[in-house]
Amino acid sequence: MQTVETLSEFLSDMKSNSTKKVKIGNIYIGGGESVKIQSMCTAKTSDIEKTLAQISALEDAGCEIVRVSVLDEEDASAISKIKDKINIPLVADIHFSYKLAIAAIENGCDKVRLNPGNIGGEKAIEKVADCIKTHHIPVRVGANTGSIEKKFLLKYGRNENSLVESALHSVALLEKYGVGDIVISVKASDVPLTVKSYRLLNSRTHYPLHIGVTEAGTEAMAIVKSSAALGSLLIDGIGDTMRVSITGDPVREITAAKRILRAIGADKNFVNVVSCPTCGRCMWNSMSLAEKVTAYVEKSRKPLKIAVMGCVVNGPGEAEDCDLGIAGAEDYCLIFKRGVILRKVSVTAAEEEFFKEIDIILNE
Repeated sequence: MQTVETLSEFLSDMKSNSTKKVKIGNIYIGGGESVKIQSMCTAKTSDIEKTLAQISALEDAGCEIVRVSVLDEEDASAISKIKDKINIPLVADIHFSYKLAIAAIENGCDKVRLNPGNIGGEKAIEKVADCIKTHHIPVRVGANTGSIEKKFLLKYGRNENSLVESALHSVALLEKYGVGDIVISVKASDVPLTVKSYRLLNSRTHYPLHIGVTEAGTEAMAIVKSSAALGSLLIDGIGDTMRVSITGDPVREITAAKRILRAIGADKNFVNVVSCPTCGRCMWNSMSLAEKVTAYVEKSRKPLKIAVMGCVVNGPGEAEDCDLGIAGAEDYCLIFKRGVILRKVSVTAAEEEFFKEIDIILNE
């Protein structure tokens, strides 16, 4: 039996054996592809200028798929104008109107997200399914704790069984009319329920999964909830595309998602800044430097490890595996590289000297 040597290889191996590959615009999800990060615009889609500004900011942050709401005909027709000016796949989010779903698809969206249960019955579903097949795009369906089909809610209560059964019911409706490129989600605002639901769904389907915690809250708590839930799922090899839902600026969602992928080892192309929590032995402002270094290297895609350590007692030894590091005493700091001390500098010159070394390794 072949040994999987890294977590990223493990994740790829798990996904390639369990999910179908689906094309969304110019990218793929599922089937061993990397986990794609997505977010959603908060602007009214028909406000093209504002929507494009949000998408541009999301693209710059690393967003790979973007979703917009389609509430009326103006939103649907705006899709064709927006599509021409962006570089990432555009998903149209539809509720309550099969006509808007068809309009969004005909205006060029790369994927549609809908709830078959609320767009007007089976004849409406068949019409949307025919349009989806004609334009060769995928569809996302699923359930969250606020949209569980009533019959499953009555049968199981509000739990992972009703969430999964409701989602698979939507899938079956689309499959009935020949749609095969499907992405599924089962979101809850409760972390344990989210994890249990996706684990159950993963055991019952081969379709790629969109993972996320719904109604996660404002930034601080949303990141904690998403890290706990999505990190657990991704380590299990569950999840092909992800959204970290945050009440606020959607760009924050992209930053959080990238950090989750980096923390679990699914993304290694970044500068990993490690720093100790400090203690009474720390006699210089290492915390401030750690913040500055983290911000400085945030957008680099070079796989490096940089350490900012509080004291020279433990710092150099604990950070021996780092490409570059610094540790301080009361009046001096040691700069070291891959376990070897480069030089001793004064505390006042430490920041400037350390950034010089950072620039060197970033450009090596």
